[in-house]
Formats: sequence, C-alpha cells, structure tokens
Amino acid sequence: MAAASCGFVEHHAHTEEMFLVGLTGGISSGKSTVSSMLRELGCPIIDADVVARKVVEPHTPAYSRIVYHFGPEILLENGEIDRQKLGQLIFTSEEKRKLLNSITHPEIHKAMLKEILFYFLRGYRYVVLDVPLLFETRRLTQFLNHTVVVYCDPATQLSRLMQRDGLTQEQAEQRVAAQMPLNEKRGLANHVIENSGSREDTHRQVLRLHTKLEDSMDFLLVRVIAVAATAGLSGILLYAAKMFLS
Repeated sequence: MAAASCGFVEHHAHTEEMFLVGLTGGISSGKSTVSSMLRELGCPIIDADVVARKVVEPHTPAYSRIVYHFGPEILLENGEIDRQKLGQLIFTSEEKRKLLNSITHPEIHKAMLKEILFYFLRGYRYVVLDVPLLFETRRLTQFLNHTVVVYCDPATQLSRLMQRDGLTQEQAEQRVAAQMPLNEKRGLANHVIENSGSREDTHRQVLRLHTKLEDSMDFLLVRVIAVAATAGLSGILLYAAKMFLS
C-alpha cells in the first residue's frame, strides 16, 4: 500500500477492464460529501438509496409484493410505504428481512443496470455506484474494477454522528457498531478518501481520484459496449444483464 499526499491512499488498483466505480463508506464518514463533489465534476452518480426508494413507490411491482406480504398496516395515509414501520418489522426477524431483500434487490439491480447502460451509451468514461452496503452485500463488487471508501477516524465519526442526529455517545457507538468497521472497508478498497480533515483537503483528494479515472484507458471498453449496443448486438447486453442480475 502506497500512500500519496493529501491523504489519498491507493491500494491494489487494477485497470484492465474498468467501467464501474463503487463508492461506499460508513455512517457519518462523509460519503455523501464525496458523492456531491464527484457530481459537481460532472461524474454520473447512481445512488442506490435513491433507486431503492423509487422501486417501492406505489403501483410498482415491488410495492405490490411488499404490501401483499407485510400487510396494509405498513402504509402511510397517502399510500406510500412507511419505511420506519417496515424497518421495525424486519429488524427483529431475519426471515422477514430476507423476504424483503428478495423482493427489492432484483428490482434495484434492474433499475441500476438501466441507468448504467444509459450512461455508457452516452460515452461517459466511468459511472459511480454510490452504495452504502457495497462490501456487506458483495453483490456488485464483481462488476467493479475500482472501489472507493470514504474514511474518517473513529473519534471524528462519533462526533459527527452525535452532532448530526442529536445522539448520545452510547447511541452513536451502537449505530457505528452495527456496521462493518471502516478499517475493514478500507482494507477492501482500491482507493481511500481520507475525510477526517477539512473539506478543502477532501476536495483535493477527490480531484486526484477523478483525474486518475478520467485518464484511464479503460474508457475503451465503454466505447466497445456502446458500439455493440448501437450495432444491435442485443445478445451481449442480455448476457450482461443476466450476469448483473444473477
């Protein structure tokens, strides 16, 4: 592992076939800040949380199945799913949690694949998948050649979380403990954005990462996919979809 200036740390990055970049972090580590910085640089961002909310909107297939299995009592007055009530149901039942995941995950992956193909056909060099549980689920890591973790030291993480959500130290520690440790995620990533310092320092690291990815020759693979799609080689895309959704 070779450390560079500005706190940007590069691990075992490989660049033979890159076309997707995974972005993750921990609670209050600053992932949303880094995602916003990349978006301001013109990077296409696919936010898994946003996609997850969209696929369970009223009248969607996932919505209908969730209401069927969990009952109308999980709905708000306007017909939308009460995420807090649903969360309480699955928090105490692994069986219900697995059921919910079996309903939502295929729809989330399908929606993300559509967005990915949209950006590829427009010729972007890379697409960022903003996924909070990237390493916990590991469903997407096989499709990524670059993974980025937004890291901050434990004391800073606790302080930010307590201030942001109005929690006691004990409550904040419990929420942090419920996630995969940031140090563990750091060891799994190709790139680390150190976000314990100032916003300016973080921004410098994001600029360096963006430049590295923009200069990557892996962009050629994106062009190949775009040409294949526009030439009508639907079999390639169907195969990619099957692999992505499996």
